[in-house]
Amino acid sequence: MWFLDRRGLLTGAAALLGADIVAPLARALAAEATPGFTPSRAFFSAEQRSLAAAVSERIVPTTDTPGAIVAGVPAFMEMMLADSYEPTDRNEFMQGLGVTDGYARVHYGKPFAALTAQQQDAVLTLAMDNKISGLPANFFQHLRQLVVLGYYSSEVGCKQERVYLPVPGRYDGKYPFADVRRVFSS
Repeated sequence: MWFLDRRGLLTGAAALLGADIVAPLARALAAEATPGFTPSRAFFSAEQRSLAAAVSERIVPTTDTPGAIVAGVPAFMEMMLADSYEPTDRNEFMQGLGVTDGYARVHYGKPFAALTAQQQDAVLTLAMDNKISGLPANFFQHLRQLVVLGYYSSEVGCKQERVYLPVPGRYDGKYPFADVRRVFSS
């Protein structure tokens, strides 16, 4: 499997997500961690894992390319929360997930993961517009950034959604070294 290192992600995240990366995500990306999407310990319950999968799939759904679930975004979310987030940031994010799921249970009578796609979109739209009582400030922005970063740092996001160029540019076996007087490296 192909991986990016955390520092490389931080550099590209500003371009991918815009200049305003939510602070907990920026801190987590700057932290040292092992490569991959496997958390050092199980963090989500089975129900929370289903919620993370449902939410991430609505943000990056399967279209002509694989969606968030196939790309491993729920595992990325769990890994980031378990291994890289500060306790206060982790608790606030989990509170946001809980409030979102609670809203679905109160208004639709079932957990978010069991709602139809249209119902899930309605709940996420309310979250995006800060119209769900008790939702932490910027929760939806944080959630969306975490999902998008997880997707585009996965092999699926890098190789199937985007055009993957392992070595950008073209090969030129007769490059005029005398003109540059330096050796290129990557």
